Amino acid sequence: MSIKIYNTLTRKKEEFKSMREGLVGMYVCGPTVYDAPHIGHARSAYAFDVIRRYFTYKGYKVKFIRNVTDVDDKIIDKARQEFKEEDLNIAVKNVSDKYLKVYHDYMGKLGIAQPDREPKATEYINKMVDFIKALIQQGTAYQAGSDVYFDVRKANRYGKLSNQSFEMLESGARIAPGENKKDPLDFALWKSVKPDEPCWDSPWGKGRPGWHIECSVMSSDILGDEFDIHGGGIDLIFPHHENKIAQSEGAGKKFARYWIHNGLLTINKEKMAKSLGNFITIEDILSKYPADALKILFLQTHYSHPVDFSWEKMEEAKKARDRFYILLDKLEKVKGEKRRAKDADVDAFKARFEESMDDDFNTAEALAVLFDLVTYINKNFSELYHAKDTLIELGKVLGLFESGKISGNSMESSGKAEIENLINLRIAARKNRDFKEADKIRKELEGKGIILEDTKDGTTWRIK
Repeated sequence: MSIKIYNTLTRKKEEFKSMREGLVGMYVCGPTVYDAPHIGHARSAYAFDVIRRYFTYKGYKVKFIRNVTDVDDKIIDKARQEFKEEDLNIAVKNVSDKYLKVYHDYMGKLGIAQPDREPKATEYINKMVDFIKALIQQGTAYQAGSDVYFDVRKANRYGKLSNQSFEMLESGARIAPGENKKDPLDFALWKSVKPDEPCWDSPWGKGRPGWHIECSVMSSDILGDEFDIHGGGIDLIFPHHENKIAQSEGAGKKFARYWIHNGLLTINKEKMAKSLGNFITIEDILSKYPADALKILFLQTHYSHPVDFSWEKMEEAKKARDRFYILLDKLEKVKGEKRRAKDADVDAFKARFEESMDDDFNTAEALAVLFDLVTYINKNFSELYHAKDTLIELGKVLGLFESGKISGNSMESSGKAEIENLINLRIAARKNRDFKEADKIRKELEGKGIILEDTKDGTTWRIK
């Protein structure tokens, strides 16, 4: 079965057909590096990591590009705060280097793979200047003083990605003080220099590029004028992604064929914001929970839908994660060869998993298949061992089970030790024929969500 993707550009689900057989060119909007990443950044990065993994699982070779915005107003403001004594140009580089490293560190802790290429905006200034020159020559951009703007009236169906007409767009458009553009909807390609801020030479005077232009230039340079997939958060559809299409097509290029957008993340149904006191960093999560718990929370919702975060949901995701690891721990401890799982049974799970992922990367259904596989293995545990290979193989498509050695990672060591101590007490009670005490311990464990299974090989346990 072929992969079907909901394409934001056409607003329908389409069969994916790569431009080059067996290859996928994929460009995803990366971080603006001025602060530590939060769980919204994690959700977006993880969603596209899973999509990339699934393409690889299906036999494609993926060229995955994620850009870095390393100069903009937020970075400049942070540089003034954190490196007051430094020259501002040096301070901006210090900030972007510092927070890119922080971003990489936390993506690594989450088990999210690095991109194949990670271009920085400051590495592409000269090529951005050349791109802007081409737009002026095409008549789709104009100089206004030392600024350059894109003329949206010259674009091919401007608003087609966000599904907005000019009338809808004009309703809230204004020209801000200091802007020299002709039309409120026009956007900056090059901005004239401000006092003390980082700047570069151009035919229009010293300045720096606008935000939108960097991605058109980077994607074209690395993936070509037309490529398979462009991804990013739903909040970037307008104006960022809309403007990318306009300027790329305005330069005579075709740009991306499939547009994939992930939903945003809220906290207890409120927008996540520092001002509301509900800003949660990746560090906040990893100080309390294993990475796979956060991933399972994300997997339970389709990538295109919003995820509402709460600590209660994290607890549930942690319990779900423990179901996997407890089973894998048990399988790791199995001694001797067990009868191989029926190939037809295991193949059926793989087929259901692929059917779910082929349908616009439906991770919620794919995750449900993995839990069904856990149940299947638990019910057939006395005869079954090799099915764990399938569980691990499919889990890794979702970025799970990569936190190191399985044994010892099921739950915090103190909680695991408490459970095993109670089980040993129950075993001793049964040997002494104190069945009342043994039953009391079983009920105590059930109250903790632990199910005991007595077999001829001994007592095993799993989370309910």
